Amino acid sequence: MTPKQIVNELDRYIVGQFNAKKAVAIALRNRYRRSKLSPADRDEITPKNIIMKGPTGVGKTEIARRLAKLVKAPFLKVEATKYTEVGYVGRDVESMIRDLVEVAIRLVKDERYKEVEARAFERAVDRVADLLLKQSKELPEGITKVAVIDEVSKHNLDQMQVEISVADIPKPVELQAGGGEINIGNIFGDILPKKTKKRTVTVEEALRIIASEESEKLIDLDSVESEALKRAENDGVIFIDEMDKIAGKSSQNGPDVSREGVQRDILPIVEGCTVSTKYGNIKTDYILFIASGAFHVSKVSDLIPELQGRFPVLVELDSLGVDDFVKILTEPENAITQQYRKLLAVDNIDLSFTDDGIAEIANVAYDQNNTLEDIGARRLQSIMEHIVEDISYDINEEGEPKKVVIDREYVLNNFTTESRNLKKYVL
Repeated sequence: MTPKQIVNELDRYIVGQFNAKKAVAIALRNRYRRSKLSPADRDEITPKNIIMKGPTGVGKTEIARRLAKLVKAPFLKVEATKYTEVGYVGRDVESMIRDLVEVAIRLVKDERYKEVEARAFERAVDRVADLLLKQSKELPEGITKVAVIDEVSKHNLDQMQVEISVADIPKPVELQAGGGEINIGNIFGDILPKKTKKRTVTVEEALRIIASEESEKLIDLDSVESEALKRAENDGVIFIDEMDKIAGKSSQNGPDVSREGVQRDILPIVEGCTVSTKYGNIKTDYILFIASGAFHVSKVSDLIPELQGRFPVLVELDSLGVDDFVKILTEPENAITQQYRKLLAVDNIDLSFTDDGIAEIANVAYDQNNTLEDIGARRLQSIMEHIVEDISYDINEEGEPKKVVIDREYVLNNFTTESRNLKKYVL
């Protein structure tokens, strides 16, 4: 996708913030451009990492979330606050790279599964047909295997019960609170015999489980791991949220003691190093890092200079105004007004919003953000929940159709000065 196409796609879900969308789109396009260069030139070109600075609720995380759906690349979102300096209890920063590799493994596996989907389904149908012939008393006497296969493949027997053997995978053991997990079965591999257990499921579910097993047999796991490592190295994107929470000098005691230490641990990852994973070593030199934070209390300049230098692109996101709130309520495909309309339609409530009603909701949101805490577009969720609370509660048991129009008068009547305290809706 071209940068303009990426921005246009993001515009479908996120209002405004053109500079942030543009920076992200260019960074992603540069990944593609780099892939078309000679190996010698590729080695010299590293990603230009990005810091997105802006108040909460203006679209930083949503840009990252939508980006994950757009790009066919391993994408991982993490919170900087979950990591601790080496030597403290908690997750070390290298775990984000291992998590990215796991994402890449799933991504490549899904692609390979689609390639063998038809063959795996055929094998699953054959196995389920054998099980039905051995177990089921509901099948007509004298029915042939070919006939059963035909019925199973057409999903005519989906609700019949069948007993199958499935792998009994032991639950992973957590090494420490917030730390990594260990799976005894993975450690010993094929040394220990694989345990199975019996399950009685519908034919529909049996087909899904067995098709998954057959897919595993049909794909080359070694090539999957090799391809996943390559993609994670060259196309991986890591979004580090809440970067502002680890900015600032460390205090000598208390919870802030490892802030600067976490920054120094993140530094080699962003600069480029080699991290060991269970699938092999991975270089982090060409992974794109996008950091974000509100930076209200701390500033970007409070990050250690070495880390700042590894994020050369700084993008500031704007606070939201009344016009932005109106657009957020009406333009995106997943607009909150549309969400409530669909939810209440389940109970035969025809909910509609007039233009002046939308404008009044936007005004209330802007006013609330200015007089209370500025939580951006999340304020709309609080206000909308308050407005439709009685409508959602007072539904007709008989399910008779009901029409409700949210206009300016309705908002004013249901949003008095006393009821404007929305703290119970804000987590």
